[in-house]
Amino acid sequence: EENFAATIGRQECVSCNSGTDALYLALRALEIGSGDEVITPPFTFAATAEAIAMTGAKPVFVDINATTFNLDVEKIEAAITPQTKAILPVHLFGQPVKMTEVMRIAKKHHLFVIEDCAQATGATWHNQQVGSWGDVGCFSFFPTKNLGACGDGGALVTNNASIAQAARMLANHGQRE
Repeated sequence: EENFAATIGRQECVSCNSGTDALYLALRALEIGSGDEVITPPFTFAATAEAIAMTGAKPVFVDINATTFNLDVEKIEAAITPQTKAILPVHLFGQPVKMTEVMRIAKKHHLFVIEDCAQATGATWHNQQVGSWGDVGCFSFFPTKNLGACGDGGALVTNNASIAQAARMLANHGQRE
């Protein structure tokens, strides 16, 4: 965990059994749930929307850019409502989302950013690792990913110790140790 956090440029890393769980734990640690909305692209693996739905929140799909297949950042603001709590961009095929623009929009509207980095470990946007831009970065180590394990695995990274502690407790049945 320490080595992975350092590699991504974050202070905290919480390992878990899958990228899906990393997304779910991040959403729960940020207290996103019933009645909330999370903006994400429809062109991704089902786990992205599934993790949002498992919290009781609603995935709000914003179309992709036809060139990059990533979230079209120019369409995000039109989808924001009073129920929107987060933006969950997906860095697809090793290509990073335009994170400077995502972060500008998130700051303007006081939204969390949870990066789905399952297919982009090691990718950078403006010389900064994906997963280090938002409040939380989520990774998958499924064997088909660019950093795959022998089996499944996942991790979330953050610079917020409270988010990391909440994620660890959620992953460990509410226990601190």
